[in-house]
Amino acid sequence: MTIAADISAKPDGAERRLLLVAVLVVAAMTLLRIVYASAIDLRTDEAYYWTWSQEAALSYLDHPPGIAWLIRIGTAIFGDTALGVRFGGIVAMLVTQLLLADIVRRLTHDARAVVLAVLMPEAALYYGLLMAKVAPDVAMIPFATAMVWSLVRLAQGGDGRWWLAAGLFAGLAMLSKFTAIMFAPAVAAFLLVPDWRWRWLRSPYPYLAVLVAILVFSPVLIWNAQHDWASFRFQGVRATANYGISLRTIGDYIGLQFGLVGFVMLPVVSSGLVMTAWRGYRRREPVAILLSTAVLVPFLYFFFKSLTLRVGDTWPMFMWPVGFAATAVNLAIMTKEGWSARMLRSSLFWAKTAIVSGIAFVVIVFLYYVAAPWNFLGKIDPIGAEAGYDQVAARAQAALDETGATWIATTDYRTYAMMRWLFRGRVPVIEINERGRFQDFADPGMDRIRGHAGIYVGREPDDRSPLWEHVPAKRERLGQAERRWRGLVMDTYAIEKLTGWTPELSPPKDSPLFQWKVLAGAYPPLEGPSREG
Repeated sequence: MTIAADISAKPDGAERRLLLVAVLVVAAMTLLRIVYASAIDLRTDEAYYWTWSQEAALSYLDHPPGIAWLIRIGTAIFGDTALGVRFGGIVAMLVTQLLLADIVRRLTHDARAVVLAVLMPEAALYYGLLMAKVAPDVAMIPFATAMVWSLVRLAQGGDGRWWLAAGLFAGLAMLSKFTAIMFAPAVAAFLLVPDWRWRWLRSPYPYLAVLVAILVFSPVLIWNAQHDWASFRFQGVRATANYGISLRTIGDYIGLQFGLVGFVMLPVVSSGLVMTAWRGYRRREPVAILLSTAVLVPFLYFFFKSLTLRVGDTWPMFMWPVGFAATAVNLAIMTKEGWSARMLRSSLFWAKTAIVSGIAFVVIVFLYYVAAPWNFLGKIDPIGAEAGYDQVAARAQAALDETGATWIATTDYRTYAMMRWLFRGRVPVIEINERGRFQDFADPGMDRIRGHAGIYVGREPDDRSPLWEHVPAKRERLGQAERRWRGLVMDTYAIEKLTGWTPELSPPKDSPLFQWKVLAGAYPPLEGPSREG
């Protein structure tokens, strides 16, 4: 049976078995993600986003509020547990898979193509396992995919109201992470390149869709208008940073795509995208243009940025689910275009190989982190590098008990987030610098801080930073705390007693205690009033 078997009619026995296998694989991999989410300690950024979920701010300096809302839903169900924090990512993965399945079903009516689209994410490490690690990307991915799904519905039925749905999902995607804007060129090409351009340019629906997206995104706009457009300036420093061409950062970017998408999967998807783009722009096919451009433009942008800047692990991850859909559709269309049987067999072989080898790799990585006792990567292990904060918290608790101190001070947001997560409100935790990160945060408990001694917990050598010239506290060294993972010291922390000083939650904008760090310690200037609590 060819890959283009029609499932618009009742599926035959082979197709039903194929669909059943896909359902069982998805169920098993979902269970694997639940176990992973429950067993692995939160990483520092996850704890940081959890602190956002405890606040009532409209938005935040680093990102829009979508991830905080997603975490709040999970913790409302499962409490302040690792699974509660990560539950939204597990649901986001399933929603994304359902949307991909329906996109491919509508475009191909092909059971095998649908199964490929559903299983490709399971075979990519980032989606198959690490969607259980919450990040703004995790909140954005299902909304961005839903926007694409809405435009596919528009292309198939011609009902302009689908523009409004696309605008809604685009706004929700932007409410999760700013990089959703990188889908704008794909939507513009979808609108302008096909022969239907004048129909939609004369229609009110595309313009109403933009208005809907802006309205949904308005909490971020309101917060930024109140805080001197701080989020956009924060991200602007990242976008415009330039440190000179580096082969290492280029290699990091390409290597990460192979590692997180798949060593076999990445070439399979890339070839499918190129063929889809060629077909779409040559024939002016709206959906092919949309799917291919939605991946190729961000991929090339991040490649350009990687010439001079290290691209973050998760930054490009929002685009690949659309690539999985494009690849599955391409395989189905190749059969109808009269490609040779040898080429079709080869394409399907490599797609199957990518899925089988990718799922095996995901399972091996899962077992390594959940069950194995070894540390093969040393200090560069991405999980181990952020593990062991409970040991630091235990030493901090001992110092609190010994000295009678009532609060904890830190000088970096990672330590702040982990201490706040591990102490769960039993002790006020304050990052005494970078106060621009915490605008509109609630009172952390100043009645337990003012007039009382505190404990400083800071990663060495931050305890010797010039920042302390601006802190008039009396400091008394109490010792050190080591953060270990599988027998290896990952980091060392200074433990000190602070007396004679109360931290200022809202220092002046030109104060070193307010300014936030971006990339290699850059401190962009900010102006205007600050408010917290």
